[in-house]
Amino acid sequence: MTVPTKTAHAPAKTGAGLPEPALAAEALALVLQPMARLMIDHGLQLPSMVELLKKALVEEAVGAYGLADKGSSDTRIALLTGVHRKDVKRLREASVAPVPASPMVSVAAAVVARWISEPRFLNADQSARALARTPRRGSAGEPDFTTLVSEVSRDVGARAVLDELARLGVVELREDGYAALKSSAFVPQEGLSESFHFLASGVSDHLGAAVHNLAPDRSGPLMLDQSAFSQDLSAEQAEQLQQQARRLWATALQQFLQTATVAEQRSKGAEGPQHRIRFGVYFHDCLQADTVQAAAPVPRKNKRKPAP
Repeated sequence: MTVPTKTAHAPAKTGAGLPEPALAAEALALVLQPMARLMIDHGLQLPSMVELLKKALVEEAVGAYGLADKGSSDTRIALLTGVHRKDVKRLREASVAPVPASPMVSVAAAVVARWISEPRFLNADQSARALARTPRRGSAGEPDFTTLVSEVSRDVGARAVLDELARLGVVELREDGYAALKSSAFVPQEGLSESFHFLASGVSDHLGAAVHNLAPDRSGPLMLDQSAFSQDLSAEQAEQLQQQARRLWATALQQFLQTATVAEQRSKGAEGPQHRIRFGVYFHDCLQADTVQAAAPVPRKNKRKPAP
């Protein structure tokens, strides 16, 4: 059975609502399962995660729930979060470590996005053209990789971006002096730091959309957060659906990036606050719970020897 699903069941209209701690705890228990797997896989233990959670609670309480023009006292934050007041004071007074910037990752991703969306860099079938590395290596009037990078950023050299994309396995450097895109999206095959970067930003924004939709005091319309769900599938059919999902995403991504490019150009010089958006997709395949239980070995009962 295939059904569409969405995480937000709140009404589309804005308005005050009541917190639902029991429902939130039930949802968090499910959300924490893959987080626990990530912790175990990468050697993170409970004490360090508790400290991270305390820090996140305090920062969110200060930033999102501070009183206008007054901020928030340590006592109020402790009441909101359950973090001990001494810990609140310690965390607020601690110097904030700067988040490591990853300009190369941002530029490289933007270069690939423009490569697969700008008509000048596309073939007739809308696939990404192989680009000459520099204008001298290509034909007159032909788009090249150096030009592509310069249209995205002038702070990073084209050679550095090309080397990074090649290192990550995103592009192929051909012997004829051309660079060919291997994928229809920025999907690094190497570079663990880049993979963690996109894990953090993608999952954070996805969860942020769902949290916004369920906020008791939500203002503004619901954000898009929907998915389709199917079960009772064979391994072969699940794989075919994954390939279909990838094809659909490649088409949607190209269309969205073309629209986003126009939106960025129209937004230049606009007054008022600036917005950052993310549009994504995911596909998850796992064994059903009943299958896992059926495959699990039945524990053998310990036979006790009769007492002498």
